[in-house]
Amino acid sequence: MTTAPYADHDQPRVLDRRTGPHGEVVLRRHGALLQIIANGTFLMDTSDGRSERLLVDTARDELGPGRAAPHVLIGGLGVGFSLAHAAADPYWGRITVVERERAIIDWHVEGPLRDLSAEAVADPRTEIVEADLLHHLHTSAQTYDALCLDIDNGPDWTVTEDNDSLYSFSGLATCKSRLSPGGVLAVWSAQPSEHFEGTLWNAGFQAVRTEEIPVVRGVPDVVHVAVRAA
Repeated sequence: MTTAPYADHDQPRVLDRRTGPHGEVVLRRHGALLQIIANGTFLMDTSDGRSERLLVDTARDELGPGRAAPHVLIGGLGVGFSLAHAAADPYWGRITVVERERAIIDWHVEGPLRDLSAEAVADPRTEIVEADLLHHLHTSAQTYDALCLDIDNGPDWTVTEDNDSLYSFSGLATCKSRLSPGGVLAVWSAQPSEHFEGTLWNAGFQAVRTEEIPVVRGVPDVVHVAVRAA
């Protein structure tokens, strides 16, 4: 998720507002930017996308060239940067996106965000699943070569309280169980979390590290990276 500052002095204009099982989700336009707000919390906008691209590229680089048509799961559709970047890369054999908010899926399929993601959504490698991510990981028998998760502002700043369990020991153990041997977990965060790094180690992951995304001011965005043993 990109936490860039809002566009200049224009007043935001609400394009759509939905209330669902997880609260309110709003799409609004602020100058040239489209922004997603969940339960009053600014999540992301269309200003940049570097961190979303790094999320996918870090997983790809960690997997390396030896995988044949690897399958990546992207947790959170957002404004579509991660999906579009993955779909532009022939490295990925299959791309599954898990998004729990019907509104966000609709904004990509038939709304203002389709300008960013239409080609990626139509890519035959792409599958969009409407589901809660943790529920999907618990109930699906599918394994993935990479999990790229961007459903919150990070392990220490979740959109809803029920997301906390994803970053717990048990939630990370579930993530590990859905990865193929040598598979990669990459988690976007608005700030580094030493506590989360420790939980990744305790959950049995290897090669745990944190990649920083440079920002103009303040604390850098990061991608937490961990590997399931081969």
